[in-house]
Amino acid sequence: MLTSAPLNVFLCGVGGQGVMTTADLIAQAAVAHGFDCKKSEIAGISQRGGVVTSQVRFGPKVLSAVITPGTADLLLAFELAEALRAATYLKRGGIALVNVLRLPPPVVSLGLFRYPDDPLAELRAAGICVHEIDAGGIARGLHDLRLVNTVMLGAAAGFLPFPAEQLESLVIERFAVRKPALVVANRQAFAAGRIAAGKMRIGA
Repeated sequence: MLTSAPLNVFLCGVGGQGVMTTADLIAQAAVAHGFDCKKSEIAGISQRGGVVTSQVRFGPKVLSAVITPGTADLLLAFELAEALRAATYLKRGGIALVNVLRLPPPVVSLGLFRYPDDPLAELRAAGICVHEIDAGGIARGLHDLRLVNTVMLGAAAGFLPFPAEQLESLVIERFAVRKPALVVANRQAFAAGRIAAGKMRIGA
């Protein structure tokens, strides 16, 4: 569990993956636990698969929502190349939770840029502690690819300084009102994310 104060969580991915929703839930859990919390985000052209980043900072007192490079405690990356792009935000000794999904952007398919051959290897070569999560595979196993963000949130829960049950209850609360049929699936996705991250910690 990460315990620095304030604690900095940098989230990244592409449009449609639920990055901002995940950041909202982490911020809500932090506030519910009594922390001061600030959050910022950049959506860009997210509707077209563009880059999305969110920054969440919480602790006894937080003056700014901005995470400067080299100060993030936790990187929660929903896409492989975006994890590599955001790696400079991690501090020495920080942790990266990385979804192993590859979503090459249009500039790659147009031949303007090259997608990295092995982002995970590059992250580890930089000395970063990486926990890889097959959130897409887990979501497919639960028959709903929309569950990727809940899987990633469950994976992050064990690294955050408040009870995982508190975070899970906020997920369920959100769906219980708007989409009650998804409550059971989100419980399963959250639990699966926790298990996946736990296995990575044991194997580290």
